[in-house]
Amino acid sequence: MFTVYAISSLVKSFFYVGMTEKLAERLVRHNKGFVRSTKRYAPFNLIYTENCETGQHAREREKFLKSTSGKRFLKSLIEKKSGGIVR
Repeated sequence: MFTVYAISSLVKSFFYVGMTEKLAERLVRHNKGFVRSTKRYAPFNLIYTENCETGQHAREREKFLKSTSGKRFLKSLIEKKSGGIVR
């Protein structure tokens, strides 16, 4: 089972979308600065997850979430969680 996820930085205006088979381990790696593309923005808050049966389906969902429509969707989630404030 694959998980598509989105995380939002707690200190800067930045969010990241990825996919993994081991979500808990991946989140630890992001928050400890072990992921090169996100280490400058740690720590993170998990804002979205979606389970997918196959890696191909997960990759398609990840691609959507990285598109303009997907980014709008994620920004609306961030807005809801932060009480209307988008960083």
